[in-house]
Amino acid sequence: MTFGTARWGSGEDGSRAVFNAYVDAGGNFVDTADVYSSGRSEELLGRFIAERGLRNQMVVATKAGFSAGKGVHAGGNGAKHVHAALDGSLGRLQTDHVDCSGCTCGTRSRRAQNALQPVHAIAASACGVRRGDGQRLAGVSLSGA
Repeated sequence: MTFGTARWGSGEDGSRAVFNAYVDAGGNFVDTADVYSSGRSEELLGRFIAERGLRNQMVVATKAGFSAGKGVHAGGNGAKHVHAALDGSLGRLQTDHVDCSGCTCGTRSRRAQNALQPVHAIAASACGVRRGDGQRLAGVSLSGA
């Protein structure tokens, strides 16, 4: 479910209704990304979680990696973009940490094993710099994009 757009997902009212039904049914894990609805998905999730005072009961995951703008550091899994994306996500999600911060690696343009080679270094770098200051775990999402 992508929040924040009526074209691919739902607008604010529909998103709030889905979120409330999910939480009321016992749901406690949300996964989003910095590029979903140009960040609007994170903004709405952050607001909904804060309004209901649920941050300590929710597991919040987000991802970065796809281009979120123009310029060499506006996308990809380099340390500069990963850290900037995490900082942006923390603000939009209205929280001081995410429970899992992931990098998205496309696999169509290169073999999956080549895409995975830098993953350990990226995750270790992100955890080493951010541990206790923004993220609890690091992960990787392989996509066919």
